[in-house]
Parts: sequence; structure tokens; C-alpha cells
Amino acid sequence: MEKLSVAEEQALQALWDLQEANVKSILEQLREPVPPYTTLASTVKNLEKKGYISSRLLGNMYLYRPSITEDDYKKRFMGQFIKTYFDDSYKELVNFFVSEKKLSKDELEEIIRLIEKK
Repeated sequence: MEKLSVAEEQALQALWDLQEANVKSILEQLREPVPPYTTLASTVKNLEKKGYISSRLLGNMYLYRPSITEDDYKKRFMGQFIKTYFDDSYKELVNFFVSEKKLSKDELEEIIRLIEKK
């Protein structure tokens, strides 16, 4: 599956929340700045072409639903992100957050406890 733009990710996130919706409902779910209706309609069509959502015709409008779960998207996105930016090393990812002071000692200890539980 192709990488998504920020606008595509936002539309997909709205659709995950709604489960199934038309473009107008997706538009109402988005946070500011909200794109014009026609821009969102194009974004939704792109998501469908890329295989992230599917549609069905109901009367004279299309309803869209996600073709990929949020968890599956996160796994795919994070895996690619770590491979690209952290040389496929989760240790390097954690080290980055520690060195940037985005992860405290307490949080790191909590992560260790979670790992030990598994």
C-alpha cells in the first residue's frame, strides 16, 4: 500500500471513528483547518484508489468504510518509519526519545515492566 499524505491520514482517522460515512460526515469529523468539500472528496477517492477504503452506493451517495484497521495501519506505518529513520532499530527509537528528553526515567522503567510482563 502506498504512503499516505497528511490529509489522507486525517480522513482515514475520521473514517475509523465513524466506521462508515459519506464525505459530508467525514468533513464534519475533521478538525480545523477543514478542507473544502471538493478537496476532501478527492482525498477520499485517492484513499479508495490506494486500497485503504472501499465504497458502496446507497441511493445517490457513496458510503465509505476503512479497508484496513487502525492497528494494521499503525503496524505498517511504524515498521516503515523505524526502518527509514532509525535503521530498523527500536532501540535507536527509544534512545532518540531519551536523548531528546521526551521519555523520562519513570516512563522507561514502565516500558521495561511492560516488556517483562510479556
